[in-house]
Amino acid sequence: MGLKIGGELERINGKELSYKDFVDNYLVKNQPVVLTGLMDDWRACKDWVFQDGKPNLPFFSTHFGNSKVQVAECGKREFTDQKRVEMSVSNFVNHWLAMSTKDSTDISICQENDESLLYLKDWHFVKEYPEYVAYTTPLFFRDDWLNLYLNSYNMHTDPGTYQETNEISCSDYRFVYMGAKGTWTPLHADVFRSYSWSANVCGKKQWHFLSPSQCHLVFDRNLKNSVYDIFDDVPEAKFPGFKKAIWMECTQDRNEIIFVPSGWYHQVQNMEDTISINHNWFNAHNLSYVWKLLLKDYNEAKEYIEDIRDICEDFESLCQRNLAANTGMNFSDFFSFMIRVAFANMIQLYLNVKNNEEHMRGSSPRTQPLVLNLLSIKKVCLSMKLVDAENRSSLLDVREVLKDPLFLELCRDMEINYQMIHDWEKCSDTSEHSRINIDNLEFVDSNLFNMSCSEHLIRIIDYVFSHLAVDSSFENSGLVSKFVELDTSGIL
Repeated sequence: MGLKIGGELERINGKELSYKDFVDNYLVKNQPVVLTGLMDDWRACKDWVFQDGKPNLPFFSTHFGNSKVQVAECGKREFTDQKRVEMSVSNFVNHWLAMSTKDSTDISICQENDESLLYLKDWHFVKEYPEYVAYTTPLFFRDDWLNLYLNSYNMHTDPGTYQETNEISCSDYRFVYMGAKGTWTPLHADVFRSYSWSANVCGKKQWHFLSPSQCHLVFDRNLKNSVYDIFDDVPEAKFPGFKKAIWMECTQDRNEIIFVPSGWYHQVQNMEDTISINHNWFNAHNLSYVWKLLLKDYNEAKEYIEDIRDICEDFESLCQRNLAANTGMNFSDFFSFMIRVAFANMIQLYLNVKNNEEHMRGSSPRTQPLVLNLLSIKKVCLSMKLVDAENRSSLLDVREVLKDPLFLELCRDMEINYQMIHDWEKCSDTSEHSRINIDNLEFVDSNLFNMSCSEHLIRIIDYVFSHLAVDSSFENSGLVSKFVELDTSGIL
């Protein structure tokens, strides 16, 4: 019996969609959509593609051939993913071209067995080639706290977790994917339960989506392991709910972008030779998804090694190291991220109020997005308080954070982004951030300089609202509840 298909994704001309409508209809509702018309001026669509629509593989060998990339062997499973190998872009292209010279019978045999199907994944192209501007991130996806933060900071705060020699591999979540017809990605939900967007530079993909409210149906009886391949013979005894799942499907063509919401499981197959650009990202609207996944994975990591608690010198530190290794960050990483992003928003709020005193209160168009961001962070912090007692992060001195040139860079980048997203007129010279006297900042309470738990961040957010006389009276209104009361029960 085949999959139950409940419908296809909505297709919208991105040029006719406002940012507000995208937020209200897709971000807030956590719904997938296909966007067209947003890739016309991309350099990648010219350099990387022949006129007949086929990928220009020699271009990659000539210009980027020495890059080392991760390549998935589509026919070999390794735990919950495909086996990965490292090779140069040149070698990957040579293999692809060699496959393409085989006759159709040989290719069909290879595809049936997945033997020689190699899929280049997670190539940190932007980080590796910053001077080559292959594309411009569409406006709808620019409120990207994750990659904005990683432009300035490492994700891991523990030197034992972060390896300088492995800088590229954990530096950002902006990727290029390249694969021949028949390559595919097994069923999964995205890292951190982030949003993602995927743009087809060339080729065609077939997507199958399952909403968060149904994702339990693809897990085994113990809710530990999910189905690997939805087109395989899935044993009902192991996955009793699988046949009940109702899927959405979509065929993505060249020059189309798919928005993948948080927590949606999906499986993807390349129906033609394909190159795509993919970002993972999160912001105020899905921050709660990230925290709930971290908490779930932490509890599982703790349970997995519970039997060695009595003989372990620092059981909690071991749990946190395992969490960082398995999920991509731990509580300390996440809390450091929250502090810096929160203060970047506070700086924007401070400058807006200071420069436009009579207009810049909480309900104004300029301050409202910043207040909503801070309220989202506060809501997550309130949830984090439940684990603060046994998981105190290392002490972070706010004065050192605010004086760090990397933080000033984060502030500048955030202001530039919000000027573009919300069509703000320039309120201040972006260099004004570097001229702020941190020691005399009016909104920083000297009693709140040292932060080690979520309660401290909650207190300073409340203090800022009070000191700047910002109207946050809509804290319990639909403006906030719409992105903190999403159904996250299906985050698996």
